[in-house]
Amino acid sequence: MADPKGFLSTGREVARTRPVAERVRDWNEVYVPGSLLPIIGKQAGRCMDCGIPFCHNGCPLGNLIPEWNDYAYRDDWRAASERLHATNNFPEFTGRLCPAPCEAACVLGINQQPVTIKNVEVTIIDKAWEAGDVTPQPPERLSGKTVAVIGSGPAGLAAAQQLTRAGHTVAVYERADRIGGLLRYGIPEFKMEKRHINRRIEQMRAEGVKFRTEVEIGRDIDAAKLRGRYDAVVIAAGATMSRDLPVPGRELAGIHFAMEYLPLANKVQEGDFVAPPLTAEGKHVVVIGGGDTGADCVGTAHRQGAASVTQLEIMPRPGEERSAAQPWPTFPMLYKVTSAHEEGGERVYSVSTTRFEGDENGNIQWLDLVEVEFRDGRPEPVPGTERRLPAQLVLLAMGFTGTDRTNGLVEQLGLELDARGNIARDAEFATNVPGVFVAGDAGRGQSLIVWAIAEGRSAARAVDHYLMGSSALPAPIRPTDRALTV
Repeated sequence: MADPKGFLSTGREVARTRPVAERVRDWNEVYVPGSLLPIIGKQAGRCMDCGIPFCHNGCPLGNLIPEWNDYAYRDDWRAASERLHATNNFPEFTGRLCPAPCEAACVLGINQQPVTIKNVEVTIIDKAWEAGDVTPQPPERLSGKTVAVIGSGPAGLAAAQQLTRAGHTVAVYERADRIGGLLRYGIPEFKMEKRHINRRIEQMRAEGVKFRTEVEIGRDIDAAKLRGRYDAVVIAAGATMSRDLPVPGRELAGIHFAMEYLPLANKVQEGDFVAPPLTAEGKHVVVIGGGDTGADCVGTAHRQGAASVTQLEIMPRPGEERSAAQPWPTFPMLYKVTSAHEEGGERVYSVSTTRFEGDENGNIQWLDLVEVEFRDGRPEPVPGTERRLPAQLVLLAMGFTGTDRTNGLVEQLGLELDARGNIARDAEFATNVPGVFVAGDAGRGQSLIVWAIAEGRSAARAVDHYLMGSSALPAPIRPTDRALTV
């Protein structure tokens, strides 16, 4: 135990964000550089090293949290990094982007503020990169087996790295022009600067991973032919089918899916454009969807100079404390204010969009909505609550409905789908096609980055076992696992 009295003597303290007026003028990460290091030792010392560390179960990766908390408290950053990497290939991603179900499961959180696990994690990995402790780990010998990984998001990258380290020759196919999947083009720069992805890619290249960009399996290469070229295939293509909103006026110009809007802003930061082809500058922006993707749209619109930003959510406003239906250590649905919400805009709950209205040129100008109440689990409009909002740009951020079924991948391989439109798989991540496995959102449905990495690692073990008859790779989860989260 790091500090036997730490949880009694030290209060929770988290990373400081830069002033709003400063950060909305740039695309750098919102946190004050170096603000964590002076406080992180004491924060790690709040960890009680519980007899039953529920944080392990709260984390899909099974991170060894009390162990690296102890090392961080004692300033043994190299040992902390080793324990962190024992279960997580990319802690710099999760330390910035994960909603931290581990903190929701922290035993201290029963009656106090939980340990700042996520902040400790990101400090450990940032220190490790600065010290040169993160180095390539190429395999000692090659197996002679080849694996194709379709998709370069967190699931695909985790699977590729694990399989390469096991000695297999791995090629990652990505339909976009750069590696990273939603990490690259779905996550705004102010949440995670893309240099963190770039240095991991260089590490993986040095380990032997081959990357193939601008290649869409199903369109550019027949999926069945790809299967014939490799000993195994891992599908980690994500759940990229955006949920639509089929109401009158949907055809008007100026209504876009979030994943049509966010990548263009990121491409400006990559140097592809001087200004984004689709921008919120000077416009009244309405974001439909109250989740993290919606918040990403809000923060992006602020930086582009929107005239106003309104975020709509059909569900009621969550509470600020756990409800009886979400007891510790489950992951509660709570009201949260992200950095994007700190920057301005309005959030409106319990409303449903009924119609879009445009001008004579077919451009969106107004959004009509009505308040709703849930009866028997269904939203019902409240008479007399109809109103309209000005809207020159509407962004649909209502989640995703499954893996892409338009590019031929599913049909060419003859894959079976589950009832939710995801690629069906068994307890070992195997599809109905021998030698074809699926990991991450493509099989699980829309989920968290930490689940994607965990599934990529576990699928890699399943593939290694399929190819070699046994595997020494770790397998933190199975497809049916839910840990302590929902």
